[in-house]
Amino acid sequence: MWVWLPGATAPVVAGLLSRNGERYGFNYGRSYLARNDAIPIYEPELPLVRGAIPPQPGLRLASALRDAAPDAWGRRVILNRLLGVKGKNADVTVLDELTYLLESGSDRIGGLDFQASPTEYVPRAAQPATLESLMEAATMVERGVPLAPELGQALFHGSSLGGARPKAMIEANDAKFIAKFSSSTDMYNVVKAEYVAMRLAAEAGLHVAPVQWRHTAGKDVLLIKRFDRTKTGQGWQRRLMVSALTLFGLDEMMARYASYEDLTDIIRQRFEQPIPTLRELYGRLVFNVICGNTDDHARNHAAFWDGKMLSLTPAYDICPQHRAGNEATQAMLIVGENRMSRLAVCLEAAPKFRLDEAEAMLIITQQVETVRDRWTGVCDEAELSEIDRKLFWGRMFCNPFIFEEAPSALSRLG
Repeated sequence: MWVWLPGATAPVVAGLLSRNGERYGFNYGRSYLARNDAIPIYEPELPLVRGAIPPQPGLRLASALRDAAPDAWGRRVILNRLLGVKGKNADVTVLDELTYLLESGSDRIGGLDFQASPTEYVPRAAQPATLESLMEAATMVERGVPLAPELGQALFHGSSLGGARPKAMIEANDAKFIAKFSSSTDMYNVVKAEYVAMRLAAEAGLHVAPVQWRHTAGKDVLLIKRFDRTKTGQGWQRRLMVSALTLFGLDEMMARYASYEDLTDIIRQRFEQPIPTLRELYGRLVFNVICGNTDDHARNHAAFWDGKMLSLTPAYDICPQHRAGNEATQAMLIVGENRMSRLAVCLEAAPKFRLDEAEAMLIITQQVETVRDRWTGVCDEAELSEIDRKLFWGRMFCNPFIFEEAPSALSRLG
């Protein structure tokens, strides 16, 4: 495993990841431990110690390393490229974790990469490709059609990304972007829904990744600027990141136990500037409820890691979810065992974020009013059809359910 240390534009070898049965242990290299600038890949999970570090109990692979592995979409791309199989129904367990780490692109999220060699770093990168060719390749993967070598190479760069949606990585104008494509299985315009939500979140004062919307080859594309990369005169710097799932010490099977309350405890103990961070996280929780993003699971929250302290990354993957009725729940628990998508539940949780009721009420009120005031302008930016506007408003954004049991000062906003 290789790592980009803070401020570096080239990686150094950090250690060896090896398989032992169904589990994967990690050893720091002696050369890395001898460096004056060596930092732990993530503490407390991978402290700077000699000898084998097994995964935490209940885990097969250290969570901080699993964060760097491809997720559902990337695994499907790799299966297509290596085995010529199957699309969304492909059995991703036919390959082991080491294979996925070694066969995915090197420009993965965060500051890690994986190589077969401890001495020679050879990045696995794609040739430049147009958005049109990337979309064509993504569509073929969805359909289970084996890719021609040139199309497989085009998608390869994005195979290390997380999530389940078709996506790729592109570079333009000294910035790097994640490109998300519309899917043949979408029941509504998911790309534009996420664009509108991300833009409204920024208008509401939240710290979010910048987004752009494009329409090309008859399809919509969302471009999200990467916040884990910085271009310098010497090259690209990378920032180490860990997901909230890693902060919790959980894996995907246990993710249902993740909670905003527990995240506030971690922020108070381990984050830089905990008070403004808690306020930002509260704003993100409230906005997720307002916009109907019930997919706020623990991999959709993350923190930068500098070797000593954590800091919240910009918000990403704020994507309103379709629902048949009004009642909905958030992916993470909000307060106690309650995850209902209601502003009243957000109010109840406010003390954990070091907010009194008046402060929480003000945040909620300002966000609802901002969404209402900026709705038409942002929908115009996205060239959102009248049909989609009617579908999104009242179903995803400002669904009547979110105002139930709220104080009258909030319920009147519904």
